[in-house]
Amino acid sequence: MNETDSTHTAINLELRKFVAPEFIFGIDARKLAGRYAQQLGGRKALVVTDSGVIKSGWTLEVTNSLENAGIPFTLYSDVSPNPRDKEVMRGAAFYQEEGCNLIVAVGGGSVLDCAKGIGIVSTNKGNILSYEGVDQIKVPMPPLICVPTTGGTSADVSQFAIINNTGELVKIAIISKAVVPDVALIDPVTLTTMDPYLTACTGMDALVHAIEAFVSNASSPFTDVHALEGIRLISSNLVSSVQMPDNIDLRGKIMLGSLEAGLAFSNASLGGVHAMAHSLGGFKDLPHGECNAMLLRFVMDFNFNVTPEKYLRIGEAMGLDLRGMTMSHKKATILNQIEHIARTIGINKTLGGSGVRSVDVSQLATKAIQDPCIVTNPRHPKKRDIEVIYEEAL
Repeated sequence: MNETDSTHTAINLELRKFVAPEFIFGIDARKLAGRYAQQLGGRKALVVTDSGVIKSGWTLEVTNSLENAGIPFTLYSDVSPNPRDKEVMRGAAFYQEEGCNLIVAVGGGSVLDCAKGIGIVSTNKGNILSYEGVDQIKVPMPPLICVPTTGGTSADVSQFAIINNTGELVKIAIISKAVVPDVALIDPVTLTTMDPYLTACTGMDALVHAIEAFVSNASSPFTDVHALEGIRLISSNLVSSVQMPDNIDLRGKIMLGSLEAGLAFSNASLGGVHAMAHSLGGFKDLPHGECNAMLLRFVMDFNFNVTPEKYLRIGEAMGLDLRGMTMSHKKATILNQIEHIARTIGINKTLGGSGVRSVDVSQLATKAIQDPCIVTNPRHPKKRDIEVIYEEAL
């Protein structure tokens, strides 16, 4: 039987939903912010960004677009990598003080997540940390326009907001269709100002999004097609994109791959890599994509035997010829390719090299096992399983 024959291929008929914002992809998409702010009834916009994006010039281009459309704005740039709960709360207070009714976020995942947090608090009140988990947001946010400037997080199209709980030293996940932006203006030109290591880290984040979405126990035919295309685009172009930062064609492929991965994971959710990376990143304040890259091989190894057919399709999407190999050889080939990509783009750290000690493992595992992303991991881990994976990655 031909497995590709649609008359014989089993289809997942379990209930699934698919949520995505309106998005515009392509060169100069960033310059449409003013037009969309008008369409969304903007009277005054809070532009959320950070110092690095301001220096790159992308914030100015977006604010020029707002000015040309007659939309007043004010800037909020007090955003750290791994955005803090306190930064969200200050931003929400500033939003109210300035009388804004719309948010425009220009930046990487940290900026976009902070903007989402500001939107949540501005209409739902209270503290941002009280919205941790799934579907905890009762009142819609103000209109949100996102202009991503990194090719990885896909916060511009996702149902996720990740905020650093500074009191507990852990990242929390807020998951709700209420945090899906109204419009994403996805312009690959913005990636040309990323340095090589940021390109590497955000690219690995996108690759992990696609891989975890594909093997997620909440995946569907809708998410699978985006996940596999994301894997194909990112795995085949990330190394070259790091090496040739001014190549707009390569940047476009990475940005498109990130978009595909984002559409997949926003709807299929994620898994053990992200659950563990949220715990690790909050504890050590490390780059999120770096955390993912350090953990990916070991979580895949843990999950592989539960859903080997899916991991084989991931290997094929990465361009690997697995014909004639034993299953153990196929598995090793796929895991080695993951490690090869990470090392080639300069992500060579281990957890131990990043300051994690053996005595930290139990605490990290306790927080990871409580992360919402662990629910959709294809293999249900116990706390000791999580500890072992951290120990292997040391």
